[in-house]
This record gives sequence, structure tokens and C-alpha cells, in this order.
Amino acid sequence: MNTTSLCHAEQSQLLIVDVQERLANVMPETILAQLLANTNILLQAASELNIPITHTEQYPQGLGATHAAIQKNLDGIPIVKTCFSSCGADGMDEIISDETREQWIIMGMEAHICVTQTCMDLLSQGKTVIIVADGICSRTKANFNNAIARMRQAGAIIANTESVLFEWLGDASHSQFKSLSKLVR
Repeated sequence: MNTTSLCHAEQSQLLIVDVQERLANVMPETILAQLLANTNILLQAASELNIPITHTEQYPQGLGATHAAIQKNLDGIPIVKTCFSSCGADGMDEIISDETREQWIIMGMEAHICVTQTCMDLLSQGKTVIIVADGICSRTKANFNNAIARMRQAGAIIANTESVLFEWLGDASHSQFKSLSKLVR
């Protein structure tokens, strides 16, 4: 496991967990708006920095497709799953086994179910897990708080969108600093 607490673009993998239309409909509106905006920020930054992006959909027949607000910043098809942890989804083994990508930056829904179970599975595989706290949500604040506490106690690093973005850049002299820093202004 990587012992550094900072995100590094060359070691990162961005995982968007189950940000789906019908699931979004039951989330608190202001928190959902924040999650969608922050997810788009890191999706755009990851794309520009050549950081691999994976996204999952939990039982899309029931929960709908990936939310339209982030769809424009996603390439590729989602990994469809019925298990709560993204790690159990078909096709994830190859992605997880990538030795160059030890840091998993996670955003998504719901914090206390699919995000937590994915986090725990990745930690058990020796990965560094960074949870983007302003990029995850649950239907209730109590469930969200419990998820953050459990993941932190298990060894996940709790960060936020701007921290991840500027850690990926590392320095104001980065060639993409000006364009990417505009995402948070």
C-alpha cells in the first residue's frame, strides 16, 4: 500500500460509484447538486491528466442510467453490477490489479452502502483509498457520517474535491494548472 497521504496523478484511478438517475432522486437536493458539480470537476481534471476513470451502475433496470449531469464527462460504458461493492463486479479484477494505479479516488452513492463496501474491499487488497467527502452522499446525514467514520477508521483517507485536484497538479508550474484551477473558481 502507498504510504503517502497525497494524491498523485500517475498513481490514481478515479472511481465513480452508482451516480444514477433514480437513486439521485431520493438524495437531498443541495447535497446532490454539490456531488454532481464536484464529480464533474474531478472527471474533467482526470480526463485532462490522463487518469483512468471507471464508473459503475448498480442494477440499472431499477435505479436507472448514470445521471445525465455527469454523463457528458464520461467515456466508455459503465460496469454494471448487482453486488454492492464495485470490486465484485465483472471486469473489475483487471482494473484493480493494475500495479501502477495504487490510489483509488472514490466518489458516488450511497456512502454507507456501495461506497463503503467498495472502500473496504479495496483496502483489503492493499490499495490506498481516498474518499472525496464532498463527492459522496447518502439519503440521511446520519448514514453519511457513519460511513465517513467507518471508512476513516478502516484506513481510508478522507479528502475533498479541491484537495484532490491540487494534489494531482502538485505545483502551480504544472502545464495544466491555469486551465484546471479554473474548474473550482
